[in-house]
Amino acid sequence: MNTLSYGGGATPGRHRYHRLSPFTLLLTVVALCMSLAALPQQEAAAGTAVEGGVTVGGAAAAAPPTGWTTVVNKASGKCVDARAAATGNGTAVQQYTCNGSLAQHWSLTATSGGFVRAGNRNDGNQVWDVTDVSAADGAPIQLWTYGDGVNQQWQPVAEADGAYHFVNRGSGKCLDVPGAATADSVQLQQYTCNGSSAQSFRVQAADPPVPPGTPDLGPNVVVFDPSMSAGTIQSRVDATFRQQETNQFGTQRAAFLFKPGTYDANVNVGFYTQVAGLGLSPDDVNIRGSVHVEADWFPPQNATQNFWRSAENLSVTPTSGTDRWAVSQAAPYRRMHVRGNLALDDGGWSSGGFMADSKVDGQVRSGSQQQWLSRNTEWGSWTGSNWNMVFVGAQNAPANSFPSPPYTTVDQTPQVREKPFLYVDQAGAYKVFVPALRNNSRGTTWSAGAPAGTSIPLDQFYIAKPGATAADLDAALAQGKNLLVTPGVYHLDQTLRITRPDTVVLGLGLATFIPDNGITAVSVADVDGVKVAGLLIDAGPVNSQRLMEVGADGSTASHAANPTSLHDVFFRVGGAGVGRATTSLVVNSRNVIGDHMWIWRADHGSGVGWNTNTADTGLVVNGADVTMYGLFVEHYQKHQTIWNGNGGKTYFYQNEMPYDPPNQAAWMNGGTQGYAAYKVADSVTSHQAYGLGSYCFFNVNNSVTAEHAFEVPNNVNVRFRNMVTVSLGGTGTIRHVINDRGGPSNSATNVANLVAYP
Repeated sequence: MNTLSYGGGATPGRHRYHRLSPFTLLLTVVALCMSLAALPQQEAAAGTAVEGGVTVGGAAAAAPPTGWTTVVNKASGKCVDARAAATGNGTAVQQYTCNGSLAQHWSLTATSGGFVRAGNRNDGNQVWDVTDVSAADGAPIQLWTYGDGVNQQWQPVAEADGAYHFVNRGSGKCLDVPGAATADSVQLQQYTCNGSSAQSFRVQAADPPVPPGTPDLGPNVVVFDPSMSAGTIQSRVDATFRQQETNQFGTQRAAFLFKPGTYDANVNVGFYTQVAGLGLSPDDVNIRGSVHVEADWFPPQNATQNFWRSAENLSVTPTSGTDRWAVSQAAPYRRMHVRGNLALDDGGWSSGGFMADSKVDGQVRSGSQQQWLSRNTEWGSWTGSNWNMVFVGAQNAPANSFPSPPYTTVDQTPQVREKPFLYVDQAGAYKVFVPALRNNSRGTTWSAGAPAGTSIPLDQFYIAKPGATAADLDAALAQGKNLLVTPGVYHLDQTLRITRPDTVVLGLGLATFIPDNGITAVSVADVDGVKVAGLLIDAGPVNSQRLMEVGADGSTASHAANPTSLHDVFFRVGGAGVGRATTSLVVNSRNVIGDHMWIWRADHGSGVGWNTNTADTGLVVNGADVTMYGLFVEHYQKHQTIWNGNGGKTYFYQNEMPYDPPNQAAWMNGGTQGYAAYKVADSVTSHQAYGLGSYCFFNVNNSVTAEHAFEVPNNVNVRFRNMVTVSLGGTGTIRHVINDRGGPSNSATNVANLVAYP
């Protein structure tokens, strides 16, 4: 599809000319003069003007509502809709019964001269486009990537009753429902403007009104106020869920933020959706109903692919008595208060999750969860186990009993800082709260009173919205600003460099960075107290040596009093398309705290294959005294995790080895079969790890073998506690759990446990 500009001349071609008689020529000249004399009156009556030889909308234009809108045909009462909610070039723009879906939401963004482009909410860069740049009546309207073409620009011309007709900049013709049809799925066209109701559209705001004092948080954040009707709120969250329930590798991102108050709502949380309260305490926001995740989309109730979503900083009073959070990786449940029970599965398998700074008044039921980390939590009771349940600093946690049941309990959290969050203070000002560092802690930061920490006014943040460039973000960082990255996908053509101590980079709604041309996406200098939170870093098709680094190579400065911390920072290589990265995360600084990370080479989706989404190692730790809570690293082609620094600590580790080695020869570490999932370098003299699991599922060639899951130096100060290996379905073999101890896990003995090494 070309988005060409119309010129004032005729299209070049071959023409046959006829000689006119003098009388005929005279009549032609008279008629032409009469037409020219009448033209201004005709244009005034139609509310049009002439531009570049083409008649387009003009003086009668008035601006339609800003923000996301629905566009409803006055004759049929049906909404302008992207067929099947598709976003690809060539998608039909049709009319369809209004149903609240995001395929019926349009942003009428100004271009120039009173014209707008109409972008779809599922992909704002896909706009109404006259097919083939046609000037003909009946030319169909489609979605196409915006390229500044005149066939992609429309002038909304106000009518007496507040409706609009839309005049194309290229052809001067109107958006039209063919034959004034009233049926669903009729593709729109352009047609000579005639004033009919088939060309008349009502434009209405699609989102609830923005509460007074709300900053511009971009197109993908919706802020709810308790004064809004329950129906308005429910309609909006339902529309996003319908889009996001199965949208595992889509580009859409969303955040729903609830101002302090009480709401009646059933919030079903789909992919790339954040649901969060805007209070300083979770109890400042109460949802009477549910904030939940189900596995209905992936039968039989299989939650093993319920990734990339979050619930944070609010309380829920479940109407059924029990809420459900049936998830696997990259789905944090933070700073939540459940006034009832909480279930962590949906009847089918679920594959791991993370809960922190949360309180459940009743019982937590883990059900089929294969593994789970609960850190700094409080609850009435816990029931359920499978392979690896870990509790750190959890009040009322089960006693340590690995492997029967497989509970690993660490009484206190040695050192942690909770994730920063956005909130509204009592005066209505938006701020970011940065919780204080805690040592040897148990339970939540908030249930006993106001949390300790620091509030940062929002004017100290650059608010990045979709369309912001790496240069924009880097310039803000260079000016000493923090970053609030609103939901969207951001391509980076230069590395984001965080060099100022105590900088906060906070993403909303799984904000996603994609490094272009093989660069490193994010580089954190070896300075005190940087906080990076709520980001997905997705490898691009050109190999990056590193997706993110913390500290320059060789960093040695101590940051014990004010460590850098990473919260809900996720990495992906492949899945949404071809991605390549040698190493996803390199930690060179000392004292860094990792607080929930999923580092994933994709095993399914697009751009997946042994020679396609290539990636050696997920995590390399070179810095001393680095601590990880909730570390998930999966499917890399060599070592999943390499730990070179002394004094490291890991509390909960979950791993799957690569599924796809084509044969044993392709997956050899020198003379050793396979690569360890977690390797501590021979030079390391002190290391601790608690509650670790590694699984194999060699589904391309199930004769492939890994010699061991964990490879560590034989040193009394290198201590591993409570380890499990699993051959999933007996597909492949892990011969030993750690070094030459424990195991095997294979078709005969799927699960192998080891309590301690050495």
